[in-house]
Amino acid sequence: MANNGEAASYYNNDPELGREAPPAMNGRSDGSRAAPPPPPGQDKQQPPGGYYQQQQQQYQPNMPQNNLDMNNKQDYDQMFAIQGPKYHDIWAGLLFLVTFAGFAAVSGISIHSYATTRSGSGGGIYDGTNTFGLTTNTIICLVICIAVAIILSIIYMWVARTFTKLLIWITGIANICLGLATAIYMLYQKYWSGGIVFLVFVIFTIICFISWIPRIPFSVVMLQASMDVARRRGHVFIVSLVGGLIAAAFGVWFSVTMVAVYVKYDSGNDPACNADGSGCSQAKVIGLMVFITFAGYWISEWLKNTLHATVAGIYGSWYFSSSNDTFPRGVTRSSARRALTYSFGSISLGSLIVAIINFLRQLCSIAQQQAASSGDSLASIFFCLLGCIISILDWAVQFVNRYAFIHIALYGSSYFQAAKNTWTMIKNRGIDALINQCLIGPVFSMGATFVAYATALSAYVFLHVTKPAYNSDGSYTPVILAYAFLVGLQICHVFTTPISSGVDTIFVAMGWDPHVMSERHSDLYHRMVEVYPRVQQAIQG
Repeated sequence: MANNGEAASYYNNDPELGREAPPAMNGRSDGSRAAPPPPPGQDKQQPPGGYYQQQQQQYQPNMPQNNLDMNNKQDYDQMFAIQGPKYHDIWAGLLFLVTFAGFAAVSGISIHSYATTRSGSGGGIYDGTNTFGLTTNTIICLVICIAVAIILSIIYMWVARTFTKLLIWITGIANICLGLATAIYMLYQKYWSGGIVFLVFVIFTIICFISWIPRIPFSVVMLQASMDVARRRGHVFIVSLVGGLIAAAFGVWFSVTMVAVYVKYDSGNDPACNADGSGCSQAKVIGLMVFITFAGYWISEWLKNTLHATVAGIYGSWYFSSSNDTFPRGVTRSSARRALTYSFGSISLGSLIVAIINFLRQLCSIAQQQAASSGDSLASIFFCLLGCIISILDWAVQFVNRYAFIHIALYGSSYFQAAKNTWTMIKNRGIDALINQCLIGPVFSMGATFVAYATALSAYVFLHVTKPAYNSDGSYTPVILAYAFLVGLQICHVFTTPISSGVDTIFVAMGWDPHVMSERHSDLYHRMVEVYPRVQQAIQG
């Protein structure tokens, strides 16, 4: 590790950082920690508690009152005590419950009608005679896609645990190869719009992966650290498995509901139309599909973020504990209970924002594929550009959410307060440099995209082989592929969330109390400095 003089020269010559090197970690002769200097322009007279306590009050007001005792065994609720009101954003939690109940009601009515008038939809792959809407063939197709997503997600998690150092390379290469194979197959089958879209995705992926290569060593260190904690603390892999299976079960429920809505409400001499006197219309189909798609996004996002908050409690406890003897009792159970009670409204609100953005992006994707299929190039380009803008917005919101939910999990703040405090802390501490250097989030997103490619390809092959009567002209292919891609993406995201949550929590905890990293996790600190020397500035000052 460089000495202070070398560090000062390194940082002062770095235009990206532009700050002076920090003082020595233990600058006093008695070995105690020297108080770091305040930021430029701030009064150097220190208030009671020192500069870091003042900064914690600025970035995260609840933390100083929590009285973290790193040297004694505590319960999770003692280590991360909630100050002030325990419940926040209650309206968002109630709205989420209403939306879930609405989805369940639409699903129950539609599935009951589908079950009682299933003659035209068939009971298997080839016996459906329905030519005007989705059939049992579609359900089987999406269930197969979900099975593919589960199997590939479990295999991917096994690869992450067994071949941690190679995971980033494996993910990038596999994603590019499968995406290219999917595009070539669709172009070979003369499905031009789908093939071109997947080809554009592959080209973008290749450019991104090449630009990531210099950052792989630091990302590997952080991924190994997250995996080490997952193996030794809490029940991270169990949370991942249970969450993934719940996501898959919801995917099956959603798929059956989607087909049942088409069967019950799509016009075209459907016997289900008059089953309960409700009648059919295209407007009803569109309205209900919009609702269940939005509800599906919100529910799956809520599940993913609940897992994220649960695992953040495990990694936060590890960071602030000095040893096994001080690791909180029942941390997984306690963290999950808080996410499902006190933080329920805040998690629902953050998930709602992402659900709205993803829903709009899904609409753009379907519209773009349909415009391309109909030969309207101008509309296809417009929806493609609009989808790119929405994707950038989604990235920005997801970036803030990842770290805001950690604040919510550990300290029980409201969503907007947590987002504001966490963002301020990240920028002022310099943690944003570490976050930008780490690829774990993008890598797992690429892994989820790999699974989504596989599910979309499975759906396309299934439709091509079975040739269902309702899709004789290929009009339903873009819709089914879009939903297959969505289901695969969301299931894999849920499986991988706990591991990426670990890395995010380590970064945020470093911002709250940076000296804990160098003092209590010195091995990880030295490995981080070895592959990325700028860590010293973010940690020390």
